[in-house]
Amino acid sequence: MLQAPRGRARAALRRFAVAAHTMAGASGRARLFDVRTREEAAAGTIPGALNIPVSELESALQMEPAAFQALYSAEKPKLEDEHLVFFCQMGKRGLQATQLARSLGYTGARNYAGAYREWLEKES
Repeated sequence: MLQAPRGRARAALRRFAVAAHTMAGASGRARLFDVRTREEAAAGTIPGALNIPVSELESALQMEPAAFQALYSAEKPKLEDEHLVFFCQMGKRGLQATQLARSLGYTGARNYAGAYREWLEKES
């Protein structure tokens, strides 16, 4: 059974949950990216998260903004965006996605280490 997050983890979880509802990409606001498969995300995700499976993330982040918009119905993140939060089911793919985004110049990329599993437990 999962332990309830405490202290900094609880505060971070609260920020990510709030950010899910404010994914507009404005300065200071987080954008959430669910890097699980489409099937996993269809079964449930953090509200407001954009699903881009980790297997296609590199090509997605290298797309022209118009192509990204057409494919994902969302604005492409900018290299200078400060709060890009990647998550998966347990944390491994989210970390992989974060490292990939950083290698492409997205310095504001962050991994939600608790992942969807922690968020779901908190919401239950």
